[in-house]
Amino acid sequence: MYVTVQDFITEWNNEAVLTQKVLDGLTDQALQQQVYPEGRTLGRIAWHFVTNIPEYLTEFGVSVEKVSNPNEVPSAKQIAETFHEVSSRVVQALEEQWTDDSLKHIQNAFGRLESNATIFMGLIKHIVHHRGQVTVLMRQAELPIPAVYGPSKEGWVRLGVTPPL
Repeated sequence: MYVTVQDFITEWNNEAVLTQKVLDGLTDQALQQQVYPEGRTLGRIAWHFVTNIPEYLTEFGVSVEKVSNPNEVPSAKQIAETFHEVSSRVVQALEEQWTDDSLKHIQNAFGRLESNATIFMGLIKHIVHHRGQVTVLMRQAELPIPAVYGPSKEGWVRLGVTPPL
């Protein structure tokens, strides 16, 4: 749990580095990879969580500039660049707008009363959830997967280890 704004920013920055590695590995062709025929594409999922960050935070009291054209999935490069920009704006907004006491404030989040610290943890979990979906679709699109919380298949191979099954 986050006791200080800096606690959140530290975890935010750590997760942003991991997410950036995943998004930097996308290609325009891979953005069309679907979960199933009627399902969202990899591009739609990635663009959803990138554009959702400012909307989510603004909903809960942190004013962050929203992403233009959130309904039109751009190129893979633009998704990665936009995430980098949004991620930086989140840190700046929190440093300017919130205090440690702001994290203790309770508000309604999705029908539950939650502290802002819990609400912000939910944002990180939302991104991690979709980042996992993106890596599965990257594998299906035959893209290399960067290490996130440990080596990927490609990482094990680079280490000279047979990837675990």
